[in-house]
Amino acid sequence: MNVPVLTIDGPSGAGKGTVSRAIAKKLGWNYLDSGSIYRSLAIATLDQNIDLHDEAAVVKVAQQMKLAFECNEELIVKLDDIDITSRLATEETGSAASQIAALPDVRGALMEKQRDFQKSPGLVADGRDMGTVVFPEAQYKVFLTADAATRAERRYKQLIEKGICANLPQITQEIELRDRRDSERSIAPLAMAEGALYIDSSSLSIATVINEILRIV
Repeated sequence: MNVPVLTIDGPSGAGKGTVSRAIAKKLGWNYLDSGSIYRSLAIATLDQNIDLHDEAAVVKVAQQMKLAFECNEELIVKLDDIDITSRLATEETGSAASQIAALPDVRGALMEKQRDFQKSPGLVADGRDMGTVVFPEAQYKVFLTADAATRAERRYKQLIEKGICANLPQITQEIELRDRRDSERSIAPLAMAEGALYIDSSSLSIATVINEILRIV
């Protein structure tokens, strides 16, 4: 059976998660937040005091970790039966995830975990290389972005609303650094898939973005 896949790629803070979950709910499709997989691995690695540059050690953690996603109104992520959702959005986690995502063997270890989400009736996959590497044959592809200042402001508000201390200039700097690292890495760099619908959400409402994407599905 050919299960349809919609990939939504783009940089951190572009609104991929909010948009992807809403579309998955409207379509009744499964949802994959690939960023949460990498962020969960980052948390597991940090908690075990593993050197982020020790590729073999990080791969071992990836192979052993037990992950569970519960997608209701919000995405709930459990690592080894412990709810780590509140830790996923921190800058420490995001920075660590970006670093380990550049390790080839780590990406290989997590590839099958992601592809296992392609089940009937369909899948909305949110990430940075969903349309280029993980699901290159996806029927529908979107590249969702926004300028760095807008994304930093969104992330800042998100963290403050969750009661997490945040510094806007620091977040802006971290986002710009992560953009460069994600775009320049040799393995699966952040890039727009061929034939993808390009959307700059800097001045668009969430509803507008959702409707624009649903138009192509």
